[in-house]
Amino acid sequence: MKYSGLAIAFVSAWCFAFSGPMAKFLGEAGLAPLESVWARMAGAGLLLLAVLVVVKPRALRIPRSRLPFFGAYAVMAVAGVQALYFVAITRLPVGIALLLEFMAPVMVVLWVRFVRRVRLPRAAFVGAVVAVVGLGIVVEAWQGMRIDPLGLLLGLAAGACCAGYFLMSDSFGDDVDPLGLIAWGMIGAAVVLLPFSRPWNIPWEAFTTKATLGGHTLPVLGAYLWMVVVATVVAYILGVNAVRRLSAAVGATVASLEVIGGAVVAWALLGEALGLFQIIGGLIVISGALLAQTATASPVAGPVPELSRV
Repeated sequence: MKYSGLAIAFVSAWCFAFSGPMAKFLGEAGLAPLESVWARMAGAGLLLLAVLVVVKPRALRIPRSRLPFFGAYAVMAVAGVQALYFVAITRLPVGIALLLEFMAPVMVVLWVRFVRRVRLPRAAFVGAVVAVVGLGIVVEAWQGMRIDPLGLLLGLAAGACCAGYFLMSDSFGDDVDPLGLIAWGMIGAAVVLLPFSRPWNIPWEAFTTKATLGGHTLPVLGAYLWMVVVATVVAYILGVNAVRRLSAAVGATVASLEVIGGAVVAWALLGEALGLFQIIGGLIVISGALLAQTATASPVAGPVPELSRV
């Protein structure tokens, strides 16, 4: 059971890794970041909703008392993370944007300690410091922060929304089906983003064209379907099943492969090669985040929420 869970988590992480690179092909075809986010959320939400209606309709039931929770999940954990991340990758390499988002476990540690006032093991704070040092190396702070400042803020904001999902994950139990939460979260995110993405203005003819990035040409519709089916629906379903089979700490460890996978896919498809400092700093960020996340798995810290995705 454990090894099958590890395998599922591994495949899930690599499925998620395609979201950023596929979104860049949509952007090259003329879609604005928020238009791409809306198309992804609406397509994936409707697809997952249709699947659940057939195979598991009970998962779609929402307890009335949980409506505010579902709303907050849609706004922060889905719409916020996706929109901020998709805008960030227009100003940053995919690998760096993912690293910024994976500062979320550190933000969770700080929130739990200083807002919830829960005592945490020293390793949690050591991990947070290590992750911040790694991030400083990624952005080459000694050079006056050579990456785009707005992109940096957007990436960190995506991480904050991701941290919000971690914290919300503490509060739902057996009365909420994770698959139903994901499906309604995606649909809700698409509704929330309507006035910002204005899907009626999306250049739908772009889906009949091809886009070229990094010397690779892909049909835009193919990139979109891959992003919806593989990088969203399949990735989320596999992720949920993996978390059910593994502890949260182990699941978080395997999930960190998304950072590496995203950088590899971006290099292979987009030609976005990370420099030496980005690679070294990235490894340090991942190590620190995992140390902080794993530390919260101890009885002193309480339950560890599962990892959210882009």
